[in-house]
Amino acid sequence: MTIKTFTLGGELTINRLGFGAMRLAMGTFAGPPRDPDTGVAVLRRAVELGVNHIDTAGFYGRDAVWANELIRTALAPYRDDLVIATKVGPLPGPNGVPIGQATADQLRGLVETDLRSLGLDRLDLVYLRVGGTTGPGEESIAERFAVLAELRAEGLIRNLGVSNVDAVQLAQARRIAPVTAVQNRHTGDTGLLPECEEAGIAYVPYFPLGGGVGGPLDAERLGEVAARLGATTAQVAIASLLAKSPSVLAIPGTGSLDHLEENLTANDLRLRDEDVAALRG
Repeated sequence: MTIKTFTLGGELTINRLGFGAMRLAMGTFAGPPRDPDTGVAVLRRAVELGVNHIDTAGFYGRDAVWANELIRTALAPYRDDLVIATKVGPLPGPNGVPIGQATADQLRGLVETDLRSLGLDRLDLVYLRVGGTTGPGEESIAERFAVLAELRAEGLIRNLGVSNVDAVQLAQARRIAPVTAVQNRHTGDTGLLPECEEAGIAYVPYFPLGGGVGGPLDAERLGEVAARLGATTAQVAIASLLAKSPSVLAIPGTGSLDHLEENLTANDLRLRDEDVAALRG
């Protein structure tokens, strides 16, 4: 049986199937913005259905519609068991697509902006997101992560994470302060997963359904298993992700109420060993 919860940082127990907020405000970073009332309705329904882990970022938005403001409008005052994770580092260009990286000196301001936009005194989890839109680079993250560690010591952040990193960068971060979660792209390469399992670190793949450019699972095998189980391919993909390891958290995102309910139904989908074997080839 798949374990449905994970204890983040040894103290915050959350459901492993959460919600990613990127698509609430826009379909893509370049826009156009979505209807904010729909975003508010999606968030409220997600919490009604048991979501207590929402992944967001201050750069998720376009024009007058921003994910953090939608979260605050929909859910504040927040339930005690709701964990909101955010990430800092990327700086959007003129077209809304993140193209730059914040310097160490800019990170405090980004964290304080997230606190204000979400209406919080302390952020549950903040990732340092490094690199561009591709995989991890080779730059040192020590100086920037040290800034977040200072903010944690001041009480503005409860848990720290890193995103889009390789093994060397994760090691750099762990030498500075405890790392609670790693968020890397879900491309099938989970090389850091064994380390996360051993250390009690959550592994949180972003774009768990492919991010609009295809996922790591073979489409034909995915369709065959979905047909056999009477499920959708999205549900099978999410269930497969949760079956990978008890340390994996899934954060599928959507701006649609119908897709939200479809995705969250994956929490009750049980894959047999032969289903998992078929999906992984």
